Amino acid sequence: MSGHSKWATTKHQKGAKDAARAKVFAKLIRQIEVAAREGGSDMTANASLRTMYTKARDSSVPIDTIERAIKRGSGELEGVRYESIAYEGYAPDGVAVIVECLSDNRNRTGAEIRNVFSKNGGAMAEPGAVSWQFERKGVIAVPRAHDEERILEVSMEAGAEDLSDEGEQWMVLSAPADMMAVRTALEEAGLEPGPPELTMVPTSTVEVATEAEAKRVLRLIDLLDDHDDVQNVYANFDIPDEVMASYEG
Repeated sequence: MSGHSKWATTKHQKGAKDAARAKVFAKLIRQIEVAAREGGSDMTANASLRTMYTKARDSSVPIDTIERAIKRGSGELEGVRYESIAYEGYAPDGVAVIVECLSDNRNRTGAEIRNVFSKNGGAMAEPGAVSWQFERKGVIAVPRAHDEERILEVSMEAGAEDLSDEGEQWMVLSAPADMMAVRTALEEAGLEPGPPELTMVPTSTVEVATEAEAKRVLRLIDLLDDHDDVQNVYANFDIPDEVMASYEG
């Protein structure tokens, strides 16, 4: 896992603790609505909805809020119809970026995302120009306090592919189809797994070696992530720990 995963984890933890919590809730609710619309409201038959339900509950979204989102998605209640859109582009220093959105107005969202790229040293790219550099994976965080060998044993038996050290946490990597089984195994073993995350993992990375370069790249990533329609931002930068620590400081 690259420095990107550490930054994304940090952002998620901050967002859950401060005023950005409402935005985290809003993004999760949109994802639940879309999952229910595309696969139905029965969580036993809709793996995507089941994953989003678990993620929302782990993030403390109230059950009644989740249930209303499912009803809006399945058509039982009226609501805005969101469309899944992915944009590709490049951040400064040639860093590849994928931006996943849920929007009720494709033209507006596309123009606004393009504007964020162009005003911050990046550029939009044609579909497929960037996505080939990533693979879809399931990722589950486990607290650092737990034993590495025990996490490895439990997760691998359940179908995990890799375990990486991400500073304050262990990150368990799996194929998307195996993610929930891995999380269940970790939970039953008392290893306190975090919310399941579907993510895009880069197959190769671009080194961002200086603090000045890191500031340029992370400013763009932050601005994209803050957009209301943006659900996820993935990038293939690799920032050394000392540079990231200097930036965060």
